[in-house]
Amino acid sequence: MLLSELEERGRRFKLALRAGIPILLLIGLIAYIVLLKESTLHFTTENYLLFGAVIFTSVYFIYFLLEQDARETLLDQETHGFNQLAFEKKLKKSQSKTIALLVINNLPSINENYGAEETNRLLYHTIQRLNQSLSDNALGSALIGRRYGAEFLLAINERKDELKHALEMFVKENHTINSIDIEYKFSVVTYSDEELEKAITHLKDALSDDDVFSHKTPKKEEIQDVASISRIEESIVLAIKEKHLSFLFRPLENTKTKQVDIYEVSVKLYTNSHGDILPRTYLPVVNRLGLGRDYDLAIVEHLVSLLPLLDEHISLTFNLSPFSLRNKEFQSSLFGLLERSQVNTSRLIIELYERKTHHDLSNYFQTLNYMRSKGLRIAIDNFGSSNASMEYMKHFRFDMVQFDRDYVTKLEDKVTYEMLRSLVQMSQNLHITTIAKWVDKEVQKTKLKALGIDYVQGFGIGKPISQKELINTYN
Repeated sequence: MLLSELEERGRRFKLALRAGIPILLLIGLIAYIVLLKESTLHFTTENYLLFGAVIFTSVYFIYFLLEQDARETLLDQETHGFNQLAFEKKLKKSQSKTIALLVINNLPSINENYGAEETNRLLYHTIQRLNQSLSDNALGSALIGRRYGAEFLLAINERKDELKHALEMFVKENHTINSIDIEYKFSVVTYSDEELEKAITHLKDALSDDDVFSHKTPKKEEIQDVASISRIEESIVLAIKEKHLSFLFRPLENTKTKQVDIYEVSVKLYTNSHGDILPRTYLPVVNRLGLGRDYDLAIVEHLVSLLPLLDEHISLTFNLSPFSLRNKEFQSSLFGLLERSQVNTSRLIIELYERKTHHDLSNYFQTLNYMRSKGLRIAIDNFGSSNASMEYMKHFRFDMVQFDRDYVTKLEDKVTYEMLRSLVQMSQNLHITTIAKWVDKEVQKTKLKALGIDYVQGFGIGKPISQKELINTYN
């Protein structure tokens, strides 16, 4: 049984005592006065009023306690874990210094395909199995609560590695519940008193796509201290403000000329206190704080200033957030920058990577067409990995497509190979340049060239180089 269910049972027992004992005492007092003190019971108006008052008081008191019970319940209705308010109160009273956030990543899809009743049953069984898994790992005293939706909070004492291991085992053993496939994410942090909300924020930031834990590819999750994460966050904000960006450039080889004339730009932030910070760490913070447009504009400013230092035949491809591209203020800043710089804008290739189709495609494509009219080239990244990329292809003629890595890393699979062949053929018919990344072996390069791929990129082509090396090579 869940700790929350045990505590709720105890709370309701105490509530029943609170309701029952005063009423019994009151009834006993009335009985003594009316029945014992007087030998004969007289049904007078006074006695009728007295009994009526007792009944009214009893009913009102019981109703009040029932209403209070509903307001003060510790349980989440669907899962029977602690609700968030109860979880926070219990956490403040406990000695727990490690908390985790576990998320059922595909809950919207489950709810859509199985219905609310089956989804609620799944959530309940998930909590029960999670509690059992923790008990099997000697963590039966862990607090388990539901934040909302498919987000579950866990808290334990000073046992960081044990919690991480228990969650990994739970994910591995429970990827299917009630014959429903489940995708999980989780992250773990330590925290100090009165930092719970900040800890939850950092837990959610940590749940980037690279942190998905599944039964197929379990990965290790770093446990961090909230105080140190807060310092990292401050460093990120300062780095964005001062435009402390670090760039690497990955070469793309033209399969026809065997020359490198495009470099893909990879960006990191660098700080004095924490060194280089990877995108998977800083992008959630940047997005949450609304700094995405400042970050994207800083990238464009840097690359525009870099282009005059490179040979004219070198182009740069880089990622910009779709949210920035849809923003009028960002568009104005971007085009103003390009006009002032007077660079050949066709040397700038903007990569788009979207997993879900944007609801307002008409205006978005107008924006992309306007960017193309200014000379910018538009590429779509991870093409073929989602419905969004295929939907966009129906309405917008991209200059380039970069195929999803699975097509390149699984070339030996006949179905994958044929799918890639058809996508390449479609791109050629539409006069769209094709790019295959993650090329590490010569045999991959040979097959891709035979398929008609225009550009290849990966460690089998060339390692990333620094900005200094790029300038020295192409100045």
